[in-house]
Amino acid sequence: MKKFSIGVMADSFQLPFEQSIVKAHEVGADGVQLYAVQGEITPENLSAEKRKNIRRILKENELVVSALCGDFGGHGFSRKEENSLRIEKSKRVVDLALELGTSIITTHVGVIPRDNTSDRYKIMQEACNQLAEYACSNKAYFAIETGPEPAAVLKGFLDSLGSKGVAVNLDPANLVMVTGEDPAKAVYTLKDYIVHTHAKDGVMIKQTDPKVIYDFFADGGIGDLRLDEYFKEVPLGTGGVDFNAYIQALHEIGYNGFLTVEREVGDHPEDDIRMAVQFLNKYL
Repeated sequence: MKKFSIGVMADSFQLPFEQSIVKAHEVGADGVQLYAVQGEITPENLSAEKRKNIRRILKENELVVSALCGDFGGHGFSRKEENSLRIEKSKRVVDLALELGTSIITTHVGVIPRDNTSDRYKIMQEACNQLAEYACSNKAYFAIETGPEPAAVLKGFLDSLGSKGVAVNLDPANLVMVTGEDPAKAVYTLKDYIVHTHAKDGVMIKQTDPKVIYDFFADGGIGDLRLDEYFKEVPLGTGGVDFNAYIQALHEIGYNGFLTVEREVGDHPEDDIRMAVQFLNKYL
């Protein structure tokens, strides 16, 4: 058995669902991560027959689901008045994930404050405890994607929760581009929580407060912030992520799950994804 499995984010192909699955098979992936918050693959839009059809298409293309993306955008779970609805929607994504054969749901929960006595910290903690309880009761995980805060802050937050039903989706490029952290060191810091990873690369152009960046995304674009002045996502192996060190760290902590290629920019996503899979195969 291979130490790692290679996944691809199906939406990165920018194609309808079935075509993206065919492409994922063609580039040599073992699995796919699927968005489950909008579009074709959402709990409220999927009848029993449609869910059966998704499983058929995956099986015909010899693919499994590495994770569902259950990120509802905005400010995550940092606003108390929004959390009840977000939590209920997130639970339905857990149910769908299990039906499609995965126990992992990736998400952003908002920017975790350094001050663990702040109101925002406590609001996020309360919401994530509810998520953790539901996930754990179903032998599943909500995996927080790295990037909005330093790994040590994320670990402290996870340590404060009542169960490990909330875990980590480690995205090395987010750490390099926004937080300015070494992904390999983050692997060691978060080793007890990593259940899924992304294979993405990028460079930081100018450092700023990560909260400024993520608030920009959360509000759908505000002010005159030009993201390309701060960071740039680049094809795998051409940016600031030291993949030798990153993958060695994953080996050393005993991680044997998915390295899932995510390509959020670029005019030729299929070419970039194919090259990324070939790049990762060197490590298998």
